[in-house]
Amino acid sequence: MTEDWAAVAKAINMRVRELGWRQRELAERSYVSQATVRELQHHVVERRRSARTLEALSTTLGWHPQHLLAVLQNRTPPHPDEPADDTHELWSRLDTLEQRLIEITERLEDLQSNLATVAKHVRAKR
Repeated sequence: MTEDWAAVAKAINMRVRELGWRQRELAERSYVSQATVRELQHHVVERRRSARTLEALSTTLGWHPQHLLAVLQNRTPPHPDEPADDTHELWSRLDTLEQRLIEITERLEDLQSNLATVAKHVRAKR
């Protein structure tokens, strides 16, 4: 099965323009990292993405959870009103939470490092 990441980028960009959102807003609303959203929108890094990432973006953009997956696989996307498999939504939410926890952990580690540097300089000046 061929994957069309350029079509995914085009679909995301068109929808974001329709909604009047910025990249950062899509990232925040979908809980997908801004780096991942940037890579998808600009089609700069063509690599396998989690179906849950595509589902989170699809849902946030007001589409059926499998919309972007269908676009990727050159299939007609399901209508937004079609029932979705709740298992996918649950996994999508868990994946989103996991990604946010990773981001929070990284920020905390940066803060800890910065605080240690400041404390070291303060001690040195005494």
